Amino acid sequence: MISRQDLGSWLEGGPSRTNEYPGERLGRPIDGPASVARFVPRFFALCLDWLLAMVIANLFLTQWNQNGLMNLAVLFVLNVLLVGAFGRTIGHWLMGLQVQTMNGRPAGFGKAAIRSLLLCLVIPPVIYDQDQRGLHDRAVGTILVKVR
Repeated sequence: MISRQDLGSWLEGGPSRTNEYPGERLGRPIDGPASVARFVPRFFALCLDWLLAMVIANLFLTQWNQNGLMNLAVLFVLNVLLVGAFGRTIGHWLMGLQVQTMNGRPAGFGKAAIRSLLLCLVIPPVIYDQDQRGLHDRAVGTILVKVR
């Protein structure tokens, strides 16, 4: 016979384990190279990349940049080219970060293009999981890590 306690424990689910730090369940170290990049360096890297995109758009695309969409287009192109080729943008490089696949390899152009498109939509990077991977990273199987 099934008791009420058996049913209650089943409804509560299995034992849950909280991670001590972001990246623990992915096998990443707590700090140093290969650890998950935290919010502050990510934010500053994005701000630096956005500033660079604004400068480039205003220097070379002034006539088409009436509503600021060229800034976003330049940010997209820079992200695709730099993350695809080197695994990092200028902002990532200055902050000591790199976009990698889950097995530690550079992302490549295909993943960089999809990741950059989702980054430009704003919402995917804002929604992130317990390992601080945004939806844009989860969608393509990448992670932003520290390299120094």
